[in-house]
Amino acid sequence: MLRLCILLFKRETRLLFRRPMELANPLVFFALVISLFPLAIGPESRLLATIAPGVVWVAALLAVLLSLDGLFRSDYEDGSLEQWVLAPQPLSLLVLIKVLAHWLCSGLALVLLSPLLGLMLGLPERTLGVLLLSLLLGTPVLSLLGAVGAALTVGLKRGGLLLALLILPLYIPVLILGSGALQASLQGLPTAGYLWWLASLMVLAVSLAPLAIAAGLKISVAE
Repeated sequence: MLRLCILLFKRETRLLFRRPMELANPLVFFALVISLFPLAIGPESRLLATIAPGVVWVAALLAVLLSLDGLFRSDYEDGSLEQWVLAPQPLSLLVLIKVLAHWLCSGLALVLLSPLLGLMLGLPERTLGVLLLSLLLGTPVLSLLGAVGAALTVGLKRGGLLLALLILPLYIPVLILGSGALQASLQGLPTAGYLWWLASLMVLAVSLAPLAIAAGLKISVAE
């Protein structure tokens, strides 16, 4: 089983790097959205720092959502998804590895890029650690929840809008906790409570989301 997981992880990362535009699009979107706010609002650093927590997290949320529309589409079109459903190995484990590979190739890059963009929004250096940690805990949750919607809409030709309608309500707790942690850090307040809640959501998502993704894929393949 371990060997299978390693081989599947290598396969997924290899396929992702063969489509570099799919990896670059969310990062470019994330950077562009945040870069436009200083141009639109002006160079007032205090105002930018005030709105920075919400801006960073909304941009990250939309960037992750943008990257998930085609998560299972290529596997669905070439028939690989049917083989996954029929395989003797647990489908929930296979999809967890796929989502993990996707997050490491796109979501982690977004997390590493965030401090630079946070400085563009006037965030103090003391808040960058909380920004990194909150995104590091929150973006896997966004990817796993988004993968549930991607699994349910994989058979639809234009499922992007439906995916957003299904998943955005589930993103609200992560958005509130992530931006709240950054806002608390900006005001010099304790952030541990927000981060612990984000960590709890991540554990819950890793435990339950693969089961929901597997069920969604079975429904989509059966149709």
